[in-house]
Amino acid sequence: MKKYIGIDIGGTKCAATLASECGAGEIPKILSKKSFDTIAGKPADTVKKILEAVEECLAETGTQTSEISAAGISCGGPLDSIRGVVMSPPNLPNWDNIEIVKIVSEALGVPSFLQNDANACALAEWIYGAGKGSRNMAFMTFGTGLGAGLVLDGKLYSGTNDNAGEVGHIRLEQYGPVGYAKRGSFEGFCSGSGIAQLAKTKATELLQAGKPCGYCKSFKELENVSAKTVAIAAENGDADAREVYEISGSHLGAGISIMIDILNLELVVIGSIFARSESLLRPAMQKVIDREALAGAAKVCSVVPAKLGETIGDIAAISVAANGAANL
Repeated sequence: MKKYIGIDIGGTKCAATLASECGAGEIPKILSKKSFDTIAGKPADTVKKILEAVEECLAETGTQTSEISAAGISCGGPLDSIRGVVMSPPNLPNWDNIEIVKIVSEALGVPSFLQNDANACALAEWIYGAGKGSRNMAFMTFGTGLGAGLVLDGKLYSGTNDNAGEVGHIRLEQYGPVGYAKRGSFEGFCSGSGIAQLAKTKATELLQAGKPCGYCKSFKELENVSAKTVAIAAENGDADAREVYEISGSHLGAGISIMIDILNLELVVIGSIFARSESLLRPAMQKVIDREALAGAAKVCSVVPAKLGETIGDIAAISVAANGAANL
């Protein structure tokens, strides 16, 4: 079976993973994983630690570099996946035009490939998760922020300069919670930070009017309001909390309707908050899709939660390697 190296570069954590294929379409087996804190503002030192972590994975499993089919690198954008260059991501200070693919390829002697984290997760769900077998799908992150990775006509689609899938930037309302530096954006309504903003605004309105708020009893509790605390309250039947999630769900449906109409997708796979709180979001989401999307396009598109769950971070970079090797 083929073996792959996965490298996940994040603003606070990095990880190197060695994995082995278990069969076509089966989730790879993680043979070894090494994680460490990203060295803030020092890309050369961080890259050195990444390569050391890879060597530790290989040594721990007795694997030779000649056994590795490819290495995959997942990193927040902006980046250039064709040239293999990381280009000043906001969460990675001083990572200015770092030729990470060239560095990794030369150090390990294996083909290496780079994708932004949303695309990497899209590949993971497409190859091994809920999107397996589809030809036109979108994977949407629904966590701290909102972005998408697109698989169109059976291929990952990155766009002209790796900016395809930035659906979080779409403005859904003139006013509303801020996401992607834009008020009323898709990310503003459909992200952890956005749901928290919605919940805090509603709580403030109720408290200023002298009315009770089920998930926030006083102004002092406002700073502790989060998507998670509101979800727990909603699941326990709190009407105010459920209304917050209905607002988010409605805008999720509006954003997905745009994607369905433009891309004629067969599948939308959504991770994180949607996967955990589907019952709170789906009714309002589906109502809007039924109303807004083209009937013929909506009929052939399913919206499902991500399948890989908390393992997607480990599998994403491996998927970049597997996809790259398959297209050599």
